[in-house]
Amino acid sequence: MNRLALRRTLRFWNTRLREWRMIAKGLVSRRHPVLAHLIPIRRCNLSCAYCNEYDTFSKPVPLEVLFQRVDRLAALRTTIVTISGGEPLLHPQLEEVIRRVRSHGILAGMITNGYLLTPQRIEWLNRAGLDHLQISIDNLRPDEVSKKSLKVLDHKLRMLAKYAIFQVNINSVLGSPVRHPEDALTVARRALELGFTSTVGILHDHEGQLKPLEEQQRRLFTLIMSMGKRSYSRFNQFQRNIANGQPNAWRCRAGSRYLYICENGLVHYCSQQRGFPAIPLEQYTREYLEHEYHTQKSCAPHCTVSCVQQVAMLDNWRDPQTREAFRPADALVHLPSPLSES
Repeated sequence: MNRLALRRTLRFWNTRLREWRMIAKGLVSRRHPVLAHLIPIRRCNLSCAYCNEYDTFSKPVPLEVLFQRVDRLAALRTTIVTISGGEPLLHPQLEEVIRRVRSHGILAGMITNGYLLTPQRIEWLNRAGLDHLQISIDNLRPDEVSKKSLKVLDHKLRMLAKYAIFQVNINSVLGSPVRHPEDALTVARRALELGFTSTVGILHDHEGQLKPLEEQQRRLFTLIMSMGKRSYSRFNQFQRNIANGQPNAWRCRAGSRYLYICENGLVHYCSQQRGFPAIPLEQYTREYLEHEYHTQKSCAPHCTVSCVQQVAMLDNWRDPQTREAFRPADALVHLPSPLSES
């Protein structure tokens, strides 16, 4: 076994052990966030037509500010931090942020379009301790809907297969904006060929809501799902309802077990519900976690945001939701101030 293969094996089993600990901790206790998405920069180097999560001008969040946010998430006992954007690789000190996440024993993930990956950058990510990386590929050739195509990114995937010691997932997508849905199957097969895991996502509208798939897309969805048994796609069974245009009965724990922290440091339910509850992370305490844990979200039945649904599986079997959501302007009024950390 060469040195790279040994590093990859050691990182894999280290990550897997911490993943199982994360699941056990989540099942035993509901009083901490399981997953937080952290945005270090809103700017992106691409402009995909269906995306509402980027701009073309934002500056990177200063490193010390990001350190403070990571430390605050650690104080709340968060178990996974996934860095996204915008395009996170545009942040010049991204590896330092990942290193800070790992210094707290937190699992570190990243979602990227992959364009800015180089062998040197991959090695920096290896050394920083990145556990998971995900790239979504929307088509075989770039078009006006998306530039995230296999033709452009295949050499980046080969680069990852050669140099990365962290786990890589390729997410193919289905939905109404995609002109050639059969491309998703080719993308999934290429991911498995390179030794990566493969998942399939369903494109949503700008509020994260369902756009039902057509019959051909549903067939492709089922086939790609069956190919992803060794990845976390096995925890995406709720997507079968989504693919068939049916609502899901589940308890969304956004704002509690899942947090989305925007570039301004505000906590939101998710990327598609920005503005709720919009409370600064430094003021976000366990009382807020408890309140949002019990808060019913009206957008939940037709939600397609898979990471939130995956996290909710830890708690769908317990604790009904009986509270109404805050309006952003009222959030700091309804709970005691100052809030206790006990």
